[in-house]
Amino acid sequence: MILFFEQTLNGLQLGVMLFLLAAGLTLVFGIMGIINLAHGSLYMIGAMASAVIAMRTGSFGLGLLAGLGAAGLGGMAIELGVLRQLYARPHLDQVGATFGLILLVDGLATMIVGRQPLFVAAPQALSGAVTLWPGLDYPVYRLVVIGVGLLVAVLLYLIVHQTRLGMLIRAGATHRETVRALGVDIRLVYTLVFGLGALLAGLAGVIAGPLVAVQVGMGEQILIGTFVVVVIGGTGSIRGAFLGAMLVGLVDTLTRAFAPGLLKQVLPASEADALAGGLSSIAVYLLMAMVLLVRPEGLLPAQGQTQ
Repeated sequence: MILFFEQTLNGLQLGVMLFLLAAGLTLVFGIMGIINLAHGSLYMIGAMASAVIAMRTGSFGLGLLAGLGAAGLGGMAIELGVLRQLYARPHLDQVGATFGLILLVDGLATMIVGRQPLFVAAPQALSGAVTLWPGLDYPVYRLVVIGVGLLVAVLLYLIVHQTRLGMLIRAGATHRETVRALGVDIRLVYTLVFGLGALLAGLAGVIAGPLVAVQVGMGEQILIGTFVVVVIGGTGSIRGAFLGAMLVGLVDTLTRAFAPGLLKQVLPASEADALAGGLSSIAVYLLMAMVLLVRPEGLLPAQGQTQ
């Protein structure tokens, strides 16, 4: 039972990481209609900028500011310099352009930082573990990651539903010309939306720094999982992204933790290990397939506007 709760917390921690990425991705697609394959590159930019500054200054706080700034400003630069030219172009053109951005960002990162992985320590104040109940000691940093993800989910919901920017975002998703006719600079709204999405990706990269190796290509590794979250939750839906991220995080983590042991109850150890390895790799895709069979538009699709 202790192991189950520990792995459940690990699944929630992975889920909030995926949510930060998927929220930005679905926000950009739901509002701007842009398929941004370079979203993972913004995650890498945030992680690398944070890691470099934190390692050189010894301050995780400065690294956090550097990571958020680099990802946010980098995202707005990409929107202004590249994506603004693609709004009226077919999705295939957007895919090609953003794939080119992946190669460009990876090349620049290799030139600036190199291919050696960077390892960032968690802040001293968040190191160590806390006893949740007898027998279950859990790292403080991972609990903070879960808390940050939940806090961001609430703030994002309030921004979209309770602020003027959120009103413009929702209106711009479905009534673009009307919003423009009211004197609102819709292009500025798009830049802010893309910057917000990039900021969320950068935040995911920053808090992932002490948990994974920060290296070139890390954005591509997590991008596929992020798209799975968006498909399961429903494109354009923040609530769907949150639900999808939690499901993917829990299914992926619990399958990897418990599938080998369960299969060994009915199969020889060697066959159980081999089958469990394959099952763990495809579990989230099986989940996606089952969701799409029942609800082809995702669990909580946006109904004409970002939710």
